[in-house]
Amino acid sequence: MIAIVDYGIGNLRSIQKMFEKLGVKAAIADSPAPILAADRLVLPGVGHFGAAMTALTQSGLLEAIRVKALEQVRPILGICVGMQLLARRSEEGDAAGLGWFPGVVERFRFPEDLAARDNLRVPNIGWRRVEAVSESPLFPEKDAAMRFYFVHSYYLRPDDEGMVLARAQYGYAYAAAIAFGNIYGVQFHPEKSHRFGLDLLRRFALLC
Repeated sequence: MIAIVDYGIGNLRSIQKMFEKLGVKAAIADSPAPILAADRLVLPGVGHFGAAMTALTQSGLLEAIRVKALEQVRPILGICVGMQLLARRSEEGDAAGLGWFPGVVERFRFPEDLAARDNLRVPNIGWRRVEAVSESPLFPEKDAAMRFYFVHSYYLRPDDEGMVLARAQYGYAYAAAIAFGNIYGVQFHPEKSHRFGLDLLRRFALLC
């Protein structure tokens, strides 16, 4: 069973409906017991990094998530801000992140001439091409091109480029998906990405 962590932030029901389409049992979890009983976790997130970190800390769920991810070493998937929370820190606010991903979250910044030429606006909103840069359980075909839906002003920059599973381009290349052991993160919204999102969530559901 997959637990979708409910700490008051994220597209919970949309994610659950995607798993339902796949015939995968997924429950929205707002207490520690179902999180500790789950095989895998999804950590969603939207909005401001600092507000999301505060909500997660105050939810009473953080210890159960830590046990599941770090002690039981079960697969966890962070989505959008949920992925960013796994980093050490973010430029958005002064709250520290969980530090499970060695990396930091930075804001998109473009030279004025580049922004004007390519009509680059922040936040980055819309469908973007995503290219797998290494074979992995979430992206089994290296160099495969996919399209996912993004809504974000910040992105996670990992310390080790070997953590990057897939990249997207918005002014410059950045990490669209990363992994560190059993912990995965995607900057896009699979629950809004139709067949590509379904395929990714199917592969996550199959992780041992």
